[in-house]
Amino acid sequence: MSAVTHEANLGRVFAEPSAYADPEAWHATVARLRREQPISKVVLADYPEFWAVTKHADVMEIERNPDIFTNEPVPALAPRRESDGAQAPMKSLVQMDGEEHKAHRDLVSDWFKPGSVKRMSDRVNDLARHYVDQMARMGGECDFARDIAMHYPLQVILSVLGLPEGDYGKMLKLTQELFGAEDPDIGRAGEDSSVLQVMLDFVAYFTELAADRRAHPTGDLASVIANAELHGAPLPDMDVFGFYLIVATAGHDTTSNSIAGGLHALIEHPDQLALLQERPDLVDGAADELIRYVSPVKHFIRTCRAPFTLRDVTFEPGDIALLSYASANHDEEVFEDPFRLDVTRANASSHLAFGFGRHFCLGAHLARMEIRAIFRELLGRLEEIALAAPPTFVQSRLVSGPKTLPVRYRMRPAT
Repeated sequence: MSAVTHEANLGRVFAEPSAYADPEAWHATVARLRREQPISKVVLADYPEFWAVTKHADVMEIERNPDIFTNEPVPALAPRRESDGAQAPMKSLVQMDGEEHKAHRDLVSDWFKPGSVKRMSDRVNDLARHYVDQMARMGGECDFARDIAMHYPLQVILSVLGLPEGDYGKMLKLTQELFGAEDPDIGRAGEDSSVLQVMLDFVAYFTELAADRRAHPTGDLASVIANAELHGAPLPDMDVFGFYLIVATAGHDTTSNSIAGGLHALIEHPDQLALLQERPDLVDGAADELIRYVSPVKHFIRTCRAPFTLRDVTFEPGDIALLSYASANHDEEVFEDPFRLDVTRANASSHLAFGFGRHFCLGAHLARMEIRAIFRELLGRLEEIALAAPPTFVQSRLVSGPKTLPVRYRMRPAT
């Protein structure tokens, strides 16, 4: 078997959405790549050639050089299709580089700094309590992924943007369709398989939202974005919509997967679940370990702009590097016994689930707050919990986690 064929067969796990629906098999394959060929060239007929970057240090080195490895033109892996000529109707921070990225990020960065996020703690805690109360009312059995984890972060994001609760159902449907477009149970298969169409539906919704906030500005983030100026001129509509898109979707789906995946991990590691219940003071630190373990954002793509050597590979201009965050966060050289959940892990915050450097996730502080709040509330009331059936996982190469997490449990009343 030739080296290219060998690598392609292994490397297909990065490209096929269905591969991510079997986390154990995915990690076994990628652990082999980390050992044998940490930067692997993957040649597949239906995808652009790419280098799969699997080690923590190598992902960080590429992230440290954003002028050489850019987000443009394509920030995520997608199949090669001859008919692909249409451009996305909007551009968000993940598609920007350099000064353009900095100028746009500065427009909203104050909203996501720790001090600003802290002002939302009462609302986040209230929502966490609301959803744990809802879980308690469900009679000792629920699908935690669908009934709790999917809804709670979206309600937080609606609060940040200032959207009415009446729009909740529409936003839930669109965010699920966008990130779950490759999954037959979530995407619009049979109705409309085009991610572009989902984005156009977002545009229609955001057009109305922006018009309302320009006519009637309030103190919410949606108003800040709608009325923002860049270089002395109003922010173009498509940039406004791009902001709405990234806040509404990335702030929802990634956190919901971390919460559902985090509970699954705790159920699989009952000693760690018991430890958190005995020591609730550990929950704050445990949030990063749960995020590391789940790694909801599986990858981003960077395009090389100048020759760059890493290990035994020299990237040439035009080469594509797939940064596998899910692999880097399980790198044995950085995280001892990486497939064991350890809520006291001293270096858990060294994970790359939020990226690194210039493109570090704007919503990291808010995501941590949400995860801490829901687990602090839930673990303080759980008497016992177990899987009611095996979980299933979303088929998606970009953002994935538990699609279903059926659980049985017993809870004590709220105090």
